[in-house]
Amino acid sequence: MTTLSLPDLSTPYSLTPEQLARFQRSGYIKLKNVFTGNELKAFREEITSLVKKMAGGNKPLSERDTYGKAFLQVMNLWTTNHEIVKTLVFAPRLARIATELLQTRGVRLYHDQALYKEAGGGYTPWHVDQQYWPFESDRTITAWIPLHPVPVENGTLSFASGSQQITYGRDLEISDESEKLINQHLKLSDFPIDETPYDLGEVSFHLGYTFHRAGPNKLPTPREVMTVIYIDKDIRLIQPRNPRQESDWKNWCPGAKIGEIVNSPLNPILYQVDPTSPAPFSS
Repeated sequence: MTTLSLPDLSTPYSLTPEQLARFQRSGYIKLKNVFTGNELKAFREEITSLVKKMAGGNKPLSERDTYGKAFLQVMNLWTTNHEIVKTLVFAPRLARIATELLQTRGVRLYHDQALYKEAGGGYTPWHVDQQYWPFESDRTITAWIPLHPVPVENGTLSFASGSQQITYGRDLEISDESEKLINQHLKLSDFPIDETPYDLGEVSFHLGYTFHRAGPNKLPTPREVMTVIYIDKDIRLIQPRNPRQESDWKNWCPGAKIGEIVNSPLNPILYQVDPTSPAPFSS
């Protein structure tokens, strides 16, 4: 276990009006220098160690389906009593960015997940995240946090800019079918695709209904990424529309009641604006 001291992640990251407007248009944004190299170094060793321990026993890549080849996925690392991981997941810096981009009065944690694309790992098909989530509104957002620089060959995340506006393909699970059908629709609709590398310390944020994918990992080293999913602090649970949403309800917001605010012990408020503030967010 690393002996590095925990960084202070309470210092804010200032968003410009142009960045806020770009996010509203595109449904995602990539922000440089959200973290320093030293800050990421404090988390990388611990998270990687946990992923190796918790994702053990996987079949060889050649024996897995498309989803299994895409990445090693470990959920809610913050609940493992590792203070280093919790420091990153609960970081006010990230939660404030999420709040400002969503234009809400605060955000809760939905859950975190490590997404490690192994050397030789396959592509992650086109999909939207919120097909899995039983929420009444679209005020959901994911922070995609590479723990090292990610070149395109390492399996960088790609976005279809502005695709949060379309409904076609939202109900498709991550699969070869979703890759084919959504890719065809995006081409016909002429949505620009952003497939650019990530610098050290760069973080992206995307809405729950923004279409995204990742290429295969062609490098001999894994792609190491941590993600944190945020929801509007006042978002309400709806009746699940499919078995995936039913499963998410039980796993990531247990005890939450349909029609009520998602306020389970696993969904703490991570950031909120001053109740007396006249604006939904500050910059």
